[in-house]
Amino acid sequence: MANIRDTLTELLQIDGATACAVVDANSGMLLGKEGTGVNLDIAAAGNTEVVRAQLKTMKALSIKDKIEDILITLNTQYHIIRPIVEKPGLFIYVVLDKAKANLAMARYRVNECEAALDV
Repeated sequence: MANIRDTLTELLQIDGATACAVVDANSGMLLGKEGTGVNLDIAAAGNTEVVRAQLKTMKALSIKDKIEDILITLNTQYHIIRPIVEKPGLFIYVVLDKAKANLAMARYRVNECEAALDV
């Protein structure tokens, strides 16, 4: 099992990763952050709204499933939001340089890091 700091260090080892965080979706506050290129405090608050909106939409559609991850694709970046299964209300956030990242491998590695995280 890994703590938040170890998990963030591991996430930054993903090819193309530039920044990452563990976020409390109930408050929008960061529990930990690493990397550069993105204001992670603002990203945490904004992506909290993304997670809340998706959960609200799923409820309205009577979808009784869980979010595996949310992918936001920009011209030069991928943003992965992955809720932490063992700790509802928390999520991992990773920013990847699109030119350097392998999206499938990155999603796999984020999944591994999420499973190993002990919060």
